[in-house]
Amino acid sequence: MKEIEIQALKNEHPLLNNLISLQEVFWVNPNIEQFQTAIKKSPLTQEDVKDAEVRLQRFAPYIKKAFPETEKSDGIIESPLVKIPSMKKSLERTYDQQIFGELLLKCDSHLPISGSIKARGGIYEVLKTAESLALQHGMLTIDEDYSILHSDKFRHFFSQFSIAVGSTGNLGLSIGIISAQLGFKVTVHMSADAKQWKKDLLRSKQVEVIEYEADYSKAVEEGRLQAANNQTCHFIDDENSHDLFLGYAVAASRLSKQLEALQVKVDQEHPLFVYLPCGVGGGPGGVAFGLKLMFQDNVHCFFAEPTHSPCMLLGLMTGLHDQISVQDVGIDNITAADGLAVGRASGFVGKTIEPFLSGNYTVSDEQLYLLLKELLDTENIFLEPSALAGMIGPVKLCNENTDYILKHNLTEKMQNATHIIWGTGGSMVPKEEMELYIQTGSTLASRN
Repeated sequence: MKEIEIQALKNEHPLLNNLISLQEVFWVNPNIEQFQTAIKKSPLTQEDVKDAEVRLQRFAPYIKKAFPETEKSDGIIESPLVKIPSMKKSLERTYDQQIFGELLLKCDSHLPISGSIKARGGIYEVLKTAESLALQHGMLTIDEDYSILHSDKFRHFFSQFSIAVGSTGNLGLSIGIISAQLGFKVTVHMSADAKQWKKDLLRSKQVEVIEYEADYSKAVEEGRLQAANNQTCHFIDDENSHDLFLGYAVAASRLSKQLEALQVKVDQEHPLFVYLPCGVGGGPGGVAFGLKLMFQDNVHCFFAEPTHSPCMLLGLMTGLHDQISVQDVGIDNITAADGLAVGRASGFVGKTIEPFLSGNYTVSDEQLYLLLKELLDTENIFLEPSALAGMIGPVKLCNENTDYILKHNLTEKMQNATHIIWGTGGSMVPKEEMELYIQTGSTLASRN
């Protein structure tokens, strides 16, 4: 972008100066609307999410058979929701800020099959693609037991087709693992910041990994171009896919049941706050959309991004969405939160979620490592750095943004609030890599 255009944006949005100087910021969305107004403008509906949920039910017998670790959940890919009271006390002590209400962690870090939130959307889109091909070729009917897909007959059939995706790591893992299991030929286009262990794991599953020296956007662009020349290839487009988005959205109805089991109320007097790490936007956007369908104006969703990669915040704040990248304003997009290292947000997600989203904030890499170490020390739960982005959200909301609480008439209700940190990944991190993360956190903590 021209310097004159950037200056005009800074004048219009003063917070942009803080964003560019890599300060942690908390932004309240001025374009949020009442649920009933917002949903009328949405390109996606409750019926779309229900359709995705029913499809996942159809595939449960297959998942149970192909991935024995899902046997206890009957082939449903779901993660625990746990209370983290010791972490709450630690946050309050460290930041000298009371967190009103209860603090919970949604452990998508421990989802079966691929150990991250991407096991929701990524796996769902591959399953939908497989179902579509099998139905189209008369190999399957909707009424059959889908466990029949776990066979050499179907693996041979799917081997005629290929799946491709661009990824910083976790989406590639989820799509690579499920696609290879079904029998598809799989190609994952990976950005420079993708971790080596993720590339190695994919190659061990006979997945073709193509590496790029550039960032995530280049990997997606190249993947999209190569797939366009192959009629038998389905490209999973993290920037534009409705199916990915809907796969994530199914999380909401399942979370609702988990909250009931924990006897946690969500209503006008008991607000729910959810903090979601955000890269290109599909995962947090889909989950937030599902949550708004489920709890409407009683849920308040915030996205969390690294200070060096605040692409969604930049797009939302300026209203330019995917027409602006962090590099355009001089931010380098280099972060330890590799899963969130995205320079340009999804325009589809940004525009879809804008009327539903409460706000967005940024967090430094140093904070991510400190929070990683603290969660391990207090609750014995390990997350990868990017998955800790949500953890600071309740502190920031209660400390820096009483305006939001006042504006939404929440002051008297905060004692009844529930805060959910969405832990997006970490359980598949190799031990030696994990120890490096912990060591970094320990070193930083000793300096403070």
